[in-house]
Amino acid sequence: MGEEWGWGRRGEPDWPLRATCRAREPRTVLARPCAATAAALLTGSDPASSASACRSAPLSVRYGRLPPRVFSAAEPETMAKPAQDLIADLKYELTGKFERLIVGLMRPPAYADAKEIKDAISGIGTNEKCLIEILASRTNEQIHQLVAAYKDAYERDLEADITGDTSGHFRKMLVVLLQGTREEDDVVSEDLVQQDVQDLYEAGELKWGTDEAQFIYILGNRSKQHLRLVFDEYLKTTGKPIEASIRGELSGDFEKLMLAVVKCVRSTAEYFAERLFKAMKGLGTRDNTLIRIMVSRSELDMLDIREIFRTKYEKSLYSMIKNDTSGEYKKALLKLCGGDDDAAGQFFPEAAQVAYQMWELSAVARVELKGTVRPAGDFNPDADAKALRKAMKGLGTDEDTIIDIIAHRSNAQRQQIRQTFKSHFGRDLMADLKSELSGDLARLILGLMMPPAHYDAKQLKKAMEGAGTDEKALIEILATRTNAEIQAIKEAYKEDYHKSLEDALSSDTSGHFKRILISLATGNREEGGEDRERAREDAQEMADTSSGDKSSLETRFMMILCTRSYPHLRRVFQEFVKMTNYDVEHTIKKEMSGDVRDVFVAIVQSVKNKPLFFADKLYKSMKVRKLTCVFLSLCALPLWCTGGHHRPGQELELLPPG
Repeated sequence: MGEEWGWGRRGEPDWPLRATCRAREPRTVLARPCAATAAALLTGSDPASSASACRSAPLSVRYGRLPPRVFSAAEPETMAKPAQDLIADLKYELTGKFERLIVGLMRPPAYADAKEIKDAISGIGTNEKCLIEILASRTNEQIHQLVAAYKDAYERDLEADITGDTSGHFRKMLVVLLQGTREEDDVVSEDLVQQDVQDLYEAGELKWGTDEAQFIYILGNRSKQHLRLVFDEYLKTTGKPIEASIRGELSGDFEKLMLAVVKCVRSTAEYFAERLFKAMKGLGTRDNTLIRIMVSRSELDMLDIREIFRTKYEKSLYSMIKNDTSGEYKKALLKLCGGDDDAAGQFFPEAAQVAYQMWELSAVARVELKGTVRPAGDFNPDADAKALRKAMKGLGTDEDTIIDIIAHRSNAQRQQIRQTFKSHFGRDLMADLKSELSGDLARLILGLMMPPAHYDAKQLKKAMEGAGTDEKALIEILATRTNAEIQAIKEAYKEDYHKSLEDALSSDTSGHFKRILISLATGNREEGGEDRERAREDAQEMADTSSGDKSSLETRFMMILCTRSYPHLRRVFQEFVKMTNYDVEHTIKKEMSGDVRDVFVAIVQSVKNKPLFFADKLYKSMKVRKLTCVFLSLCALPLWCTGGHHRPGQELELLPPG
């Protein structure tokens, strides 16, 4: 049968050995070329002269750019032994990590896995991580081929060798996985799903001790589709993900193995993306892990791994390999990776597509902000003033009445109550509330009684007075308010503190951070729509991170982020993704630092989705007990929206609608 070439995503031959590719038509399977055919194809000679052709070719051609062959599935599927004569020559010519990589590529996949496992259990100690990675991630067919290859290569029984080198429940689970008998039926029984959930729950959370056998039986035998439904139902039933129960009930290598199985059930590609990241992060590189994964996955799901890697870690696998390795070893790994998902214009990875679509949606969506506190329909300031006076008169304080009235009136109605209280009783309602209440409740109620602009002015004043500056408070207010709100805050600040807000900011901040805050405090942001041509120019100005120094970059970002209208900025950020393959927020976090980074990120997030920005602030404030300031600035605005953006699994108790 004649040979056919495999073709890549862009209509070019898949040159890298074990080329990165998605699954092709079901009728074809990929296989490595024999040394003779590979040499003949690369040199243009007759395959009959393969030996001399192979040896005469440069090493980079002989071993670095071998194209895959595609055979018809009608041909008998055989598991060819590795060409030992070529491997011997490669070992003679090459050294170190590069040798390990190239030799690994020349072995059929099952034999490569067999060699890895043999190395993992030979000598003193055992490489449990290698055993876990291979046996937790392979399909039934791959396991059967692995067992046969191990027997053929080493004339030993794989199960017996693993049994002799491991122990306990870890060994039992490895043996179960070695059988290659995981169910593969996509038809799932709902009753069996519920039964497995109950069995796992009773074997762990509800039991004194742990019934490890149930975990082994279910996780080692059920189909992936079935287990995904089990994991979903387990979370609903117990309120905990299955991973949390495994960490709480199991330990050691057995725990790591079971977690790896769960990860591979959820997404094998994500499991390997995580393994690759951990292999290269920090000081040093776990080259054996890097080589093993790049060799074993380059013909299977490397594109999926790349996309997940780019989305999860905000950098491409290609760039991380490039920065973490060197020499011919690096060149070969990059060939296997197949492409740089950070290279704008050449690829448009899933992460960039998601960011682009998000900004497209943000550009066309119109969010209607709805507050939880609305004007009371039956408002009577006289009755409210009398009720508040009664709640504070005499011994004790009726906090419930105070909360019920103030939390169910709009700010304008509260100001009427405040004036009526003074007219009726000759007393300052704010002073009475301050004397009767204390702690966080006092701060909340007193804040609600202030006009919004005066409240923001007070928070800005508090952020700048005394030792140190609360930069987060300055950023939160100035980066999110509209022009009209900024103007009102400036007037309130001048009225209350007899000093301009700009002067206060100038004296308490410095550098680019000061310039950005003063720019925001002018309240002079454009309020028109988008200009597509200008948006492309602005995006190009921001995307050019290589020209000029850091100060120049911050100035360019400030000129655009602090002055352009929100609709225009949404289009700018979309164009930025097209030019760079990155969301603008990622670039800010990468290129900038400190308060400048934080204020730019706040602006971007506010432009993207202001309710989501405040939802995140609320969530974080309740983790560090800084809720009141955020809450008060929102209660008459978009809390109705933020509730929908709150973190999953967390209930946000809001002020009830008035």
